[in-house]
Amino acid sequence: MSNKNMRKGPGGPHHAAMMPHRKPVNTKGTILRLCRYLLQYWHLILISLICICITTVGTVFATRMIGVAIDEYIAVFDFDGLFRVCIILLVFYGASSLATWLQSFLMLKVGQETVATLRKEIFAKFQRLPLSYFDKTTHGELMSRVTNDVDNVSQMVNNSVSQILQSVLTIIGTFFMMVYLSVPLTIATLITIPVMMLTTKWVTKHSRKYFKKKQESLGELNGHIEEIISGQKVVKVFCREEEEITKFKVLNNKLLDVSIRAELFSGSIGPIMTAINNMNYAVIVAVGGILMVSGGAMTLGTISNFMIYSKQFARPLMELANQVNMIMSAIAGAERVFEVLDETEEVPDGPDAYEMGDIEGDVVLTDVNFSYEKGHPILKNVNLYARPGQTIAFVGPTGAGKTTIINLLTRFYDIESGSITIDGHDIYKTTRNSLRSALSIVLQDTYLFTASIKENIRYGRLNATDEEIKEAAKLANAHEFIRRLPDGYDTMLTDGGGNISQGQRQMISIARAILANPSVLILDEATSSVDTRTEVKIQEAMHNLMKGRTNFVIAHRLSTIKDADLIAVVNHGEIIERGNHHQLMEKKGFYYNLYTNQFDQSEEV
Repeated sequence: MSNKNMRKGPGGPHHAAMMPHRKPVNTKGTILRLCRYLLQYWHLILISLICICITTVGTVFATRMIGVAIDEYIAVFDFDGLFRVCIILLVFYGASSLATWLQSFLMLKVGQETVATLRKEIFAKFQRLPLSYFDKTTHGELMSRVTNDVDNVSQMVNNSVSQILQSVLTIIGTFFMMVYLSVPLTIATLITIPVMMLTTKWVTKHSRKYFKKKQESLGELNGHIEEIISGQKVVKVFCREEEEITKFKVLNNKLLDVSIRAELFSGSIGPIMTAINNMNYAVIVAVGGILMVSGGAMTLGTISNFMIYSKQFARPLMELANQVNMIMSAIAGAERVFEVLDETEEVPDGPDAYEMGDIEGDVVLTDVNFSYEKGHPILKNVNLYARPGQTIAFVGPTGAGKTTIINLLTRFYDIESGSITIDGHDIYKTTRNSLRSALSIVLQDTYLFTASIKENIRYGRLNATDEEIKEAAKLANAHEFIRRLPDGYDTMLTDGGGNISQGQRQMISIARAILANPSVLILDEATSSVDTRTEVKIQEAMHNLMKGRTNFVIAHRLSTIKDADLIAVVNHGEIIERGNHHQLMEKKGFYYNLYTNQFDQSEEV
């Protein structure tokens, strides 16, 4: 295909932003699905897990060595023994630090590989989604899912996964060491844990809801920003700057509100946990002191150990709580990414689908019916026949169904009933690629990529030589203006070709279609936005392009299709008149009125 996809479906630019929020996907299912991505790098995770084990064991035993140092060496002023303990502690802490660095490096690699895979999958998914999906979803919303949502997942994998693993192992190791030292003090240490867990659960429940809304609001805001930046000329022409600023404030305040609520809930965990942990210190000192005074098997070193162990036990819970912001944001982002990945794709080619091969361009539409939404028919029993080499023009009022016929011919949408054949091939029994390779489209709103002029023309046929590109440009009347540019065919186009004129963009688009050398050509007449001199050049280029092909033209200026072999007048989804220009003018029907009204208006101008 030589130009961007046509998007004339039921959705408008604000459609997605105004859709009701979907219910969030089950958190457990989202996490399990993320785990399947992570397990592709199980060997790195295994090494990282071993490193975490080394870190945990080193930390737990180093803490115990402090208690031993207090009871056996500091209390009796044995400095030689204390020196040996210090050496052991240095070894423990050195090994723990090295293991921590290694596991951080490995998990960083796992995280980056995972999000790279997600980005690749979601971009590939975009290529397989039907055009109707893009009609209903703003570009800003899609960009938000590829960038913001995936980045949130990246931050979680890079930081939170290893933190969770280390926290779990630290909790287990610390618990067994505490039980080994003193069951009563262990009970005293754990008595506040249920309070921590219930608090975390309550805050998580509320923060997750608001982080989901935050991501959705961010997508709406991004969509609005992209739309207004793209349409800045229209905004200024109609002096709508203040109105757009007001709309932005509404969306921005909505995002601000849900962001504050999300951060408020997630940020409250840290202070609450700190208060509970301080209370726990007091309980340990009181219980330990009672056991020590009462002659129980309790020492100052053991009480000191429990002071540290209580912190080591509670710290992983606090760290997990402090990760709620990132975790909830990442889960919300992952849900939105998986929503795209789970969208229904274009109906795949059937197992018996075959390549269409070379065709002459004999196109037949038989009793074609179609609707974007059930119960609201757009096309009704459309019948049309185009012989090879003929030019068929569609005329009619806006919304009559002209572009929809083209969308069905290219299989951007699928018909509800009837049939469409090219050279006797049912287009639903052939592969999409072979169908679309036989077609080429030149739209009124051209789309050029951020690349050189040469590469934009070559997009029509990637294996074309530079000489073939120049020949195509000459036929499109583009060679002369390209040659005069400072870098010629190597001139870089930016912002969809915004650094050249509308007419020049159109001629490059025609050159691209010429290079594709299609059997069937679809033209959305594109001369209404250019000056008269440029229009003549574009008309000549389009005439060169149409030679020897079957052409379908959506006509806006009726004077340009007077020589068409067949003019199909479309109204309310039906072809109400057909014939050549002279035949339709003699009928003095719908076409006659359209033509004379347009002619009279041009005369008045």
